[in-house]
Amino acid sequence: MLHIDNLRVDFHTDTGTVHAVRGLSLRVARGERVGIVGESGSGKSMTGRAVLRLIRPPGVVTADRLSFDGTDLLTLPEAEMRRLRGRRIGMVLQDPKYSLNPVMTIGRQLTEAFRTADPALGRRAARAKALEALARVRIHDPERVYDAHPHELSGGMGQRVMIAMMVALGPDLLIADEPTSALDVTVQMQVLAILDDLVRETGMGLMFISHDLNLVASFCDRVVVMFAGRVMEECAAADLHAARHPYTRGLLAALPVLDGPRGDLPVLARDPAWTGDGA
Repeated sequence: MLHIDNLRVDFHTDTGTVHAVRGLSLRVARGERVGIVGESGSGKSMTGRAVLRLIRPPGVVTADRLSFDGTDLLTLPEAEMRRLRGRRIGMVLQDPKYSLNPVMTIGRQLTEAFRTADPALGRRAARAKALEALARVRIHDPERVYDAHPHELSGGMGQRVMIAMMVALGPDLLIADEPTSALDVTVQMQVLAILDDLVRETGMGLMFISHDLNLVASFCDRVVVMFAGRVMEECAAADLHAARHPYTRGLLAALPVLDGPRGDLPVLARDPAWTGDGA
């Protein structure tokens, strides 16, 4: 469904060019959960934004291939790209308070999104669709949340609203950019369970961006490990703890251990298998 070959994202500045993503290749199939993991600045979020063509000047996106369901995203006219966003490719960001309008009720924001995607949708039908979407993401009192403002909701509830808004539009691909990092562990598991149900029920593909290696390994089907804009390793999630690349092994070794000594950490710069340039 999503086919990326040799994706590059460069930012040309007065002091030089910043290479945010360098030669990334990636596939996401229907019903597949692909995790992209790496430290801050590794290019994870830039990859997701490049797919939706949300990189603005001085950023420049190039690729040998960047296609979604056979459509070339690089050459698609902007008007058609706007129709694709939300309807067929959705995106959930890290913190809902930056995505939701603080002066509008949740219901108004949901219905506005639904009616923008489908202008023929009436007010009553849009309200019914919004309440159904809220109930689908396990909000037990959708009427109350519908009439609430964002500041009246917890972080976990706000994240559920964002997922409801995206998924109700019926996307074939959902890009979730750190959707659980601002939440406590219990709420994280609830949000992941919602995403898991939606993938299984609708068959949508999921690109799950995170810095949490354990979370990605336990939730995704495949894992792509990034560093300095490059893919260091790609493997099945079940094989991640047997990673071969020294950078991946370094990330694994840095995970906190509660029941015993961690052992020696690998020194990446001295490992003969290390191929990163440290940029």
